[in-house]
Amino acid sequence: MDIFAKYLKIQRLLFNSVAFLIFLPCVVILFYLLPHRFRWILLLASSYLFYGWWKVEFLALIIFSTVLDYVVARLIYFSRFRIIRIGLLLISLGANLGLLFLFKYYIMFSAKPEDDMLFTIYMVDFPFKALVLYGIYYAIPVGISFYTFQTLSYTLDVFNRKAEPEKHLGKFALFVSFFPQLVAGPIERFTHLMPQLKKKVEPLYENFSNAFRLMLFGFFVKICVADNLSLLVDQVYANPDAYNLFSRWFGTIGFGFQIYADFAGYSLIAQGAALCLGVNLMDNFKTPYLSVTITEFWKRWHISLSTWFRDYLYIPLGGNRVNVFRWAFNILLVFAISGMWHGANKTFLIWGLIHGGLYLVERFIFGNKTGESKFLKASSALVTFLGVQLAWVFFRSKSTQSSIHQLASLFDSGGNESLIIKGSVILILIIFILSDLVLYNRRIDSYLGTLSKPVRWSVYTFFLWSITAWGGTTDHPFIYFQF
Repeated sequence: MDIFAKYLKIQRLLFNSVAFLIFLPCVVILFYLLPHRFRWILLLASSYLFYGWWKVEFLALIIFSTVLDYVVARLIYFSRFRIIRIGLLLISLGANLGLLFLFKYYIMFSAKPEDDMLFTIYMVDFPFKALVLYGIYYAIPVGISFYTFQTLSYTLDVFNRKAEPEKHLGKFALFVSFFPQLVAGPIERFTHLMPQLKKKVEPLYENFSNAFRLMLFGFFVKICVADNLSLLVDQVYANPDAYNLFSRWFGTIGFGFQIYADFAGYSLIAQGAALCLGVNLMDNFKTPYLSVTITEFWKRWHISLSTWFRDYLYIPLGGNRVNVFRWAFNILLVFAISGMWHGANKTFLIWGLIHGGLYLVERFIFGNKTGESKFLKASSALVTFLGVQLAWVFFRSKSTQSSIHQLASLFDSGGNESLIIKGSVILILIIFILSDLVLYNRRIDSYLGTLSKPVRWSVYTFFLWSITAWGGTTDHPFIYFQF
């Protein structure tokens, strides 16, 4: 569908782009030059510019969700009658989830063009239908799942009397669209982010220092680790039968590290960019591949999403306060929905159910305990790691059939071709793994702050040199932008 891609080409303002490295300092400088009462205007305009740079038409969706939930939340809060409050909540849920379904999941139930010639006929004879149906299919608004869940959490918190509605529409719009975390999270809560956006902040050296460390390490893991691994992973997934067993396993495990480095790198850059503006975003990753159990993995992986589902779906369903059969059903349902949150494909559903199944097996057999034995903990950590890596095959593959084929190829001698893996890629991957071991339950900015100045600046120099010398694919989009 190259012809349609030309109609819907998106100009990306990526974190790992020269444009963003110009954009961010300009915003930060203007932010601190402006009086406090005008700063929210700058940040809102910058956030809309940031998102509009991708595709300006989709700004209408953010504005619609913003205005709707601003009005609905205030009506909910001041309404005396519960039935009216429930009705208003359903309006918010229906509108937001309806848009999410239309732009992200409608493709599961709609016809798709078989070839460019058929699409050309549609463009000539049925231009409006072509733009609606196929425009939705080929141009999913970037980050729609993230900002939809963020604004929904606000409405639900107001409904449950956990937050008071925001009085200022413009500042609420900033909460929804704050550019460092707009397109790929973390999914922030209103009670955590909004007070920081309103607070008067000064240009503190400590904030800039920690922001530099976060962003530098984030660029390293994204550009050096994720982008270099992506080239190798793509080769294996494109034709697994051609490669030998080692190459297949490297490509499979490599994707696990690619998506981790890609998403964790984005989150670190987002945290650093926000910290330049005096805002502390929540930690979204805490060395998840060092988890001993699946339960622990989901306390360390994509934390803002897992806690969102815990608070707004799992607990309202009854959590662990119900009988064991209902509890097991709740667990599977939450994991299934979290899988589908990632995309309109059965493979995401299967990926979620695999994690749900592993979670239940783990809890029923081991009771979420591994004891004090170091051997049992190490064994459990290895099994957890392998389970997570094999499940990623369904996340990465385009169809269930290709997923099964990819998994089967891991236990078949297959072809003779070997991946050409540069020594620099191996070295980068080793450094990344060692950094996880060093940073267990610590964050890179606080850890670097404990090092002596010569060592700290040596680390800075190494990361900067690595980014320029070993940088991977240029203009390689973050994986989670598609969600």
